[in-house]
Amino acid sequence: MTRSSGILLHPTSLPSPFGIGDLGEDAYQFIDFLHDAKQKYWQILPLGPTGYGNSPYMCYSAIAGNPLLLSPVKLLEDGLLTPGDLENLPTFSSHKVNFPLAIETKTKLYHLAFERFQTFADKDQKATFDNFCHSQIYWLDDYALFMAVREEHGDKSWHQWEQADLVKREPLALIHWQNHLKPQISYHKFLQFKFFEQWSALKDYAHKHEIEIIGDIPIYVAHDSADVWANQEFFELDPETGAAALMAGVPPDYFSETGQLWGNPVYNWEKLAHTQFNWWIQRFESLLKLVDVIRVDHFRGFQAFWAVEQGETTAIDGRWIKAPGADLFATIQQKWGHLPILAEDLGVITPDVEALRDQFGFPGMKVLQFAFGSDNGNPFLPFNHAPNFVVYTGTHDNDTSVGWFEKLEGVERDRFLLYAGGICKEGIHWDLIRLAMTSVANIAIFPLQDVLGLGGAARMNFPGVAEGNWEWRYDPTVLNEPLALRLKNLTAISGRTTS
Repeated sequence: MTRSSGILLHPTSLPSPFGIGDLGEDAYQFIDFLHDAKQKYWQILPLGPTGYGNSPYMCYSAIAGNPLLLSPVKLLEDGLLTPGDLENLPTFSSHKVNFPLAIETKTKLYHLAFERFQTFADKDQKATFDNFCHSQIYWLDDYALFMAVREEHGDKSWHQWEQADLVKREPLALIHWQNHLKPQISYHKFLQFKFFEQWSALKDYAHKHEIEIIGDIPIYVAHDSADVWANQEFFELDPETGAAALMAGVPPDYFSETGQLWGNPVYNWEKLAHTQFNWWIQRFESLLKLVDVIRVDHFRGFQAFWAVEQGETTAIDGRWIKAPGADLFATIQQKWGHLPILAEDLGVITPDVEALRDQFGFPGMKVLQFAFGSDNGNPFLPFNHAPNFVVYTGTHDNDTSVGWFEKLEGVERDRFLLYAGGICKEGIHWDLIRLAMTSVANIAIFPLQDVLGLGGAARMNFPGVAEGNWEWRYDPTVLNEPLALRLKNLTAISGRTTS
């Protein structure tokens, strides 16, 4: 892994006139900025269709793309929308996603595009759609049926559907609903067809500009998802109600005194192992068609995971259960050889977790915002880094660097200022970026908020807070030539570019 750097930005944070970032022109302009600034990586969050709280870590599918990322302008270019369809749009904030209004606005446009595709698509276009559906049959049929049935049931979670035979996926029930909801199922397949088409074009453009994409694979999937409904035997569920019998989370940590109770069902790893981890292999294979490198979220859960009994309201009273991560990654390695994986090894990390990471040579993570709260043995301090790591100023779960520094007090603040040599005239965010850039870690990544020097109002996520996250967006005018030049020069002087 060569010495390089990149920027963390989820596509929903891109500018667009439709209330939420998408795969349109501004995504291409962001890649141009990365190229001009001599960055190698664009890191994103999970791309799936978001559910509860609009979180990309709680999706209706582990493989499907988020239809909200579809660009209506690209659909216009395809002849599926008209200029008149894109007139009289609501007034959206350029700084925050208004999820309800964006969903309402874009859903109307998607239905128009689908109707026109059904009416006007020629033989070759329909054949391309059919070929896509056939190639993705291993997940797409279940996902499209799940979404259609869920809408028919007023967006209730699958385990709350009235029909027990449908909850249990009895064959006759599945056939009935497939026939009953055929137009709705086709609509959801169409959205996935266009998502993968638009994403593939954007990825090709990134590669032509020497940019690689770091994707993100959450260790858990949402309980209310096509994955759990279609593969109930692989999850720890209450056999009577379908609710999560054992819930995922983490014990009390830096982010929360009561831990984080995520609510996802944990895996039945024994049954997954009996299938040679085929479900997991399909997840990795599918994501590697969309990205170049995979950040494995909550990597420590592959060594042991925190499980909380059904009915608990916090994550305090849980227990650690061993997981067969070594067997899983060995199985994947036998199939592919080298694994382009980054391990999110933050939180309660034990020597066993580090051994699992190192067994497969996965780079771990270092976060500079965690570096100054203790003595010189702190593993996040730059002089304690090693080459096979990715260093971050902060992640999507942290405050921005400016927001972090504004709240810094006492010894931690003094230690940082002494280490950084004071605050440079361009702002504290450039001090953090410089520390990351000059680390021996092979890769340095910084959220775009830090490159822009934004305060805490631009924070992406507050862990443990259910609402009000994932909303930040940037104005397109901020990515200018002087900013790209400054980042380019710092990248060059840090030895993170060869040109």
